[in-house]
Amino acid sequence: MGKRKQPFGYKMEFGDIVPEPEEAETVQSIYLRYLAGESFKVLAEALQEQGLPYDGEKQWNINMVARILQDKRYIGTDRFPPLIAEKQFLAVQERRKQMAPERTQTPAQKELRKLCGGAPPQYVERQVLGILNRLIHDPQLITASISDIADSPIFQRQRRELDDLLRSPPVDEEQAKSFALALASFMLTSIGPEEYETCRLQRLFQGRHPMRELDAELLRQSIRKITYSDRIVKILLKNNQWMEGGTQA
Repeated sequence: MGKRKQPFGYKMEFGDIVPEPEEAETVQSIYLRYLAGESFKVLAEALQEQGLPYDGEKQWNINMVARILQDKRYIGTDRFPPLIAEKQFLAVQERRKQMAPERTQTPAQKELRKLCGGAPPQYVERQVLGILNRLIHDPQLITASISDIADSPIFQRQRRELDDLLRSPPVDEEQAKSFALALASFMLTSIGPEEYETCRLQRLFQGRHPMRELDAELLRQSIRKITYSDRIVKILLKNNQWMEGGTQA
């Protein structure tokens, strides 16, 4: 069972994050050897033979190596002291980019990239899919912040006039009808675009089957923007309602 709370290469000492000497030396070696041409697989095997644990009893693998080679904290961010030079980190990222196999993007992945403002991590696609499937399951989750019509002075005045009229028999039915229509008209014109978008979105999601992969057209019609931070994804629907996904590795 892993007990690591800090990235490989660091430890806590009297409330400060400081380098763990043997691990920090290993991090520096990983960067040097990768730039010298060794692959993730070769590095993982060599680290396993070295016997320095990554986290508890966990065996070294290519994912752990990749994680170390893309972690910006090693150049000194936030409270982390630098273990490698920024120039070396950038050189590693350039080699990783050159070595990565080209992927053919689906129309949905291209749309996702537009909504994110750049290429998102893979967990973003999974979380967005989860959010949209929740809306397919229950379109009533789509709500809007209804305009607070009752606080309007005009609404309150017209409502008082109608109440006074109804409390003063004999009731003038034509005048009461006129007041009621004026109130209804005011409420109708006070409905903002968010309310209309909410109704449109609810209809858009109704009757759909759960998706196994993202649909580009649904993304275009329903989402205004996607943000992500600390492995939490948030989508801004076109009625200006934010929805949040769950944490995923």
